[in-house]
Amino acid sequence: MIFEWVRTVIILPMNVLVMIPALLLYCTGYHWIQNHPLWLGIGGVLFVFGLFLAGWTMRLFATKGQGTAAPWNPPKKLVVSGAYCYMRNPMISSVLTILIAETLLLNSGWIFVWFVLFFIINTIYFPLFEEKELEKRFGESYLEYKRNVPRWIPRLSAWRNEPVESKCSPDM
Repeated sequence: MIFEWVRTVIILPMNVLVMIPALLLYCTGYHWIQNHPLWLGIGGVLFVFGLFLAGWTMRLFATKGQGTAAPWNPPKKLVVSGAYCYMRNPMISSVLTILIAETLLLNSGWIFVWFVLFFIINTIYFPLFEEKELEKRFGESYLEYKRNVPRWIPRLSAWRNEPVESKCSPDM
């Protein structure tokens, strides 16, 4: 399982968060200009929060879902605990948070453009492909979850659904 997670992290978030931003910066002749200290502080806090959220959600996929975020090894069980009680896509939200942090820390409009493009791609991809696949794999459990938990904007309180096997709890 460790190998699967290493492979998943190298192929998916590493490309989105490191390789593509580095390529963008290299190809546009980027030269760092220090941002205002307030924006650097906010960027630092967002970066740490994004890493925490990414680690938390990956751990939930491994322990509760018995799988990874990769399409070649998806979770075998529907994960509706921890951050997933508040929004359906906290893993992608963690990546978006880190991209915004990179934008602020590196003072780069090009990384912000990549953030917007990545958000648009995922906003199209999730309802057309991933959610359809989850509906097939998990049936009514996923449909009930989908009706009650928003895709991107977190709920203010955790969703709790008694019939679903893994109730929402703040699993860490």
